[in-house]
Amino acid sequence: MNASLRGRHANCKSTAADYAAVNAGDVKLRASMTDARIVNGPSLNGLTFAIKKPGFYRYVPQKLMNTFRFAKNPLKLSYGRKREDKRTVVDGALVFNSGSQVSASYMIGTRNCKLKYSYLHGGVTTLEPCYDLGKNVWGFAISRRLYDNVFKATYHTWSKNLALEWLRNHVFNGTFKMSASVNLAEESRDPKFIAETTWELEM
Repeated sequence: MNASLRGRHANCKSTAADYAAVNAGDVKLRASMTDARIVNGPSLNGLTFAIKKPGFYRYVPQKLMNTFRFAKNPLKLSYGRKREDKRTVVDGALVFNSGSQVSASYMIGTRNCKLKYSYLHGGVTTLEPCYDLGKNVWGFAISRRLYDNVFKATYHTWSKNLALEWLRNHVFNGTFKMSASVNLAEESRDPKFIAETTWELEM
């Protein structure tokens, strides 16, 4: 039997979100608190419980995937329909080598089309510029792996939002993520901090 515990705290609110999930055979038990206050005494607002059995309610998405050869490079294509609005989305990725690829996502019938180039340098640093054709704006991301740590920075030109993230994934201690973001378009430019911790337990 496996169990997962997660805690989340953000400085923009005096609240934390927590959940606990237990896998007992083919049944999943989950308890969550969306408004667990940590100041002025504890509170259990937003406490919910859920029991899930995979396969009891089943939705089979309409999605097709295939791989072709384009100029001797693999071209991966997927075609699917979103369940919420029933729109069709086409995704593609042209892989040049193990550290370089171009990917695209297009929602048919709209101007929602995004292009992204991913380049892995030295096996540890990833550069990802992204262009949104519908909004005519750019986004940039850079990440670097250092042992069990991943450091990432992203910037979106349309929102002027700069974000930094530190992710630590350890086999025995679980996952820890610290992120900070600031909107450079706002006059106050108050940073927002979020800390998340996840533990995976086996009982």
